[in-house]
Amino acid sequence: MPRLTGKVFTDLAIWMIAFGLLIGIVFPPFCLALGLPAERILAPVFFASTLGAGLAVGAVNYALARLVVGRRLRRLATSMETVETQLAAAMVTHDWAGCDPERCALPVDSADEVGASAAAFNRLIRTLSRSHQVEAATRNFTEVISSHLDLDELADASLDALLRHTGAAAGAILVIREDALVPQASHGLRALERLVDNDHVRRVLRQGRTERITVDPDWALVDSLLVDQVAREILAVPVMFKRVRLGVVILASIAPFAADVGALVEQFRADLGLALNNALSHDRLERLAAMDPLTEAYNRRFGLSRLHEEFARSVRSGSPLGVLMLDLDHFKIVNDTYGHLVGDRVLRAAAATCRRIIREGDVLVRFGGEEFLILLPGAALADLAELGERVRRAIAATVVAEGDQRIGITVSVGGASFPEEGVESPDALVDLADTALYAAKRGGRDRVQFAV
Repeated sequence: MPRLTGKVFTDLAIWMIAFGLLIGIVFPPFCLALGLPAERILAPVFFASTLGAGLAVGAVNYALARLVVGRRLRRLATSMETVETQLAAAMVTHDWAGCDPERCALPVDSADEVGASAAAFNRLIRTLSRSHQVEAATRNFTEVISSHLDLDELADASLDALLRHTGAAAGAILVIREDALVPQASHGLRALERLVDNDHVRRVLRQGRTERITVDPDWALVDSLLVDQVAREILAVPVMFKRVRLGVVILASIAPFAADVGALVEQFRADLGLALNNALSHDRLERLAAMDPLTEAYNRRFGLSRLHEEFARSVRSGSPLGVLMLDLDHFKIVNDTYGHLVGDRVLRAAAATCRRIIREGDVLVRFGGEEFLILLPGAALADLAELGERVRRAIAATVVAEGDQRIGITVSVGGASFPEEGVESPDALVDLADTALYAAKRGGRDRVQFAV
């Protein structure tokens, strides 16, 4: 229908009144066709009455349309104006709470174009609200990962943020370190060692593409407070930086993920790849700075720092802390007889032997020259005696070849343990172990001695 004015309801009024007038004009001839008396039908009063009635019907129709349709359209326009005002304010304040669907939604109370318009408006509000949530989640995730450079802290903070923003019940971040895929952070997942070797994880890492697993695999069980529940849907997301594979994120849910979670995780993935690459580089630099390049043991500065940390932890928890001081016997003779290159090989062999013997979590430190320090968290004197003797025997069995000659090594060991030794500082604990070491040397070398 052609437009007559610039307003829809004005056009509607004109067409309805015109239609009413047309009915008023047509009605008298229609009455004549029905056989009604012509003298009454053709009377000016009757004509005027039919025209007035047509005009009244058009006016009433317009009023009803204005009342029924206009009221809903005004509500839609008012809601749009409210949303526009709140959006303008939120662009400055970043507070989008005023635009949530609960506050701005319109009632859908008709199954026609008006109802369809209200439903479309509600969908628009929901989409807008979700876009703000995604924007806020992305900004929050970026802030979280940009505030951490330590690898462990980054992995924990990233996993917490991923669980929070995706609604996952459990998850893990696996990182490639020294050509091995290792769990760096986890929450709520059991059997992590099975995750590392799982075919899905390996395929995701190899192909570099996110995989959404909707079956019920038995390799990802979510810990609940009372029972273990099989994950209903799992996201396995490769983490990469400039096409270099860094690890895999596993997110598990006991219910299907929201439809847009995959897209949200893809937005997180690039930022996480950059942050993880920086953290791995930082970790490698820290390890290089903490390592003695000759023996690949930790250097003295790092060792003393760890000693203070472990001593403070031991004081807080009441758990024991043992230290062993080792000094290679007659090392100067080896250097003078065979040269410093052979002496370096002897030092490397001794350090390698110690690393093979000590427990996971123990710390081997090159304390200076041919002297080594071993930190043993949780080791009382009985544990020190056993481990010290094992180290002594293993080093005594170590032989370094130089041409046709076989160079044997022995070591003197001194030990002390806190709190069995009532020291008040980590330096005092090392001094006791050092005193025991020199007692072992005075006692004939190639022996283990403890502080008394």
